[in-house]
Amino acid sequence: MMLPDMFLQLVLQMGASMTTPTLGSLVTVVKGWLFAGRHTLTGVLVAIGGSGSKHHSAYYRLFAAARWRLDALGLALFQLIVPLLKSGPVPLTLDDTLARKHGLKVFGAGMHHDPLASSRHYAVTSWGHSWVVLAVRVQLPCIPGRFFSLPILFRLYLNQKAAVRWRMAYRTRPELAVELLERLCRSCPERHFHAYADSAYGGQSVLAYLPANCDLTSRLPLDARLYAPPPEHRPGTRGRPRKRGERLPSPQQMLEQQQARRLTLQLHGRQDKVRLVEAVAHWYSVPHRPLKVVAVEPLTGGRPVQAFYSTATDDSAEQVLGGYAGRWSIEEAFQGSKSHLGFEEPQGWSRQAVRRTAPLAMLLYSLTVLWFAKEGHSLYKPPFRSWYRHKVRPSFADMLTTLRYACLQAAISANPHGKQGRQNLLLLLPGSLKTVA
Repeated sequence: MMLPDMFLQLVLQMGASMTTPTLGSLVTVVKGWLFAGRHTLTGVLVAIGGSGSKHHSAYYRLFAAARWRLDALGLALFQLIVPLLKSGPVPLTLDDTLARKHGLKVFGAGMHHDPLASSRHYAVTSWGHSWVVLAVRVQLPCIPGRFFSLPILFRLYLNQKAAVRWRMAYRTRPELAVELLERLCRSCPERHFHAYADSAYGGQSVLAYLPANCDLTSRLPLDARLYAPPPEHRPGTRGRPRKRGERLPSPQQMLEQQQARRLTLQLHGRQDKVRLVEAVAHWYSVPHRPLKVVAVEPLTGGRPVQAFYSTATDDSAEQVLGGYAGRWSIEEAFQGSKSHLGFEEPQGWSRQAVRRTAPLAMLLYSLTVLWFAKEGHSLYKPPFRSWYRHKVRPSFADMLTTLRYACLQAAISANPHGKQGRQNLLLLLPGSLKTVA
């Protein structure tokens, strides 16, 4: 199996910090990962037809023992994404996701909240890994009007029992999120970033420790205690300077007491009429930081009353709401990585293997979208579906199918007279690609 030249160059640039033998093993694993039926290392080796010139254990050592850093790959990938970014702050998306696992000896595994199995009235926990993920949000020139979150940095969260079992200091998800933001912001001090996260990462534990070159937009409790800026401390006044000014209405009270604007918002692919109130205030938890507070009462659509904030106080209410709505793209990245690239399937159990193997699926998600933006969109042919005629934009599954087809073309071009080789290649492909081929 061969990778298209453009995709191969992206993989090589992402892994430039690796040694030559390690990078060669990574390229081989990537080839198999794109076509593997089950995304374990054994399944990857089966997909490429064996281990080639290396012993099969070399590919297990790539994740369990080789000397390379996952953060280095993510930061190199960020530099590849930079040409797709528009001027202004770099939009980031921050969230966590669950990878279900089996086995008591798997490093870092524990019981975590399972959002897919839970309901509003019944919480379900599942055994597995909880990953905190930082992604760069982009809009592709070839797919206008749609956001893509491209994962670049990862941290494995261990609950308190798992931290004690593996003799590690317990760190909360917000603490890991701050570490990810600091890692990226420190690597590019000349750039300004803007992170979008849900309420789990919108509290004091993240807001109070944001890097200097990073803003944050998140949810705000409807009963949040808001204050005016503290008055200027006059010389000779007794006591310490005040941290907070006068008490202001909470977001819920803002909607009840103040005159609200009525407007129509186009968010999440639909139009909603809302009542909206905005103000600049200081939150009790972090009194030193002014926030743009936006309280929203939907008039259509059945959504509840919500409140949001942004540390970028110059942003309009529409920018705050639109930016937060784009956060949903990271959920699509999680779904694509799990459904099509086997994020939950690797079976490594040692410390290094666990921390490195699963994130490769999300890095490949980012590489696939990046390749499609650079080259793949010119190869894409929308499939005809009589029951789905209104589809006009490619999904991630379409991007991955286009990449697999490009791999097939590259392999056939390298061996144009090998009929048996072409038949072997076709055996690796899903039904849709066999029809195209």
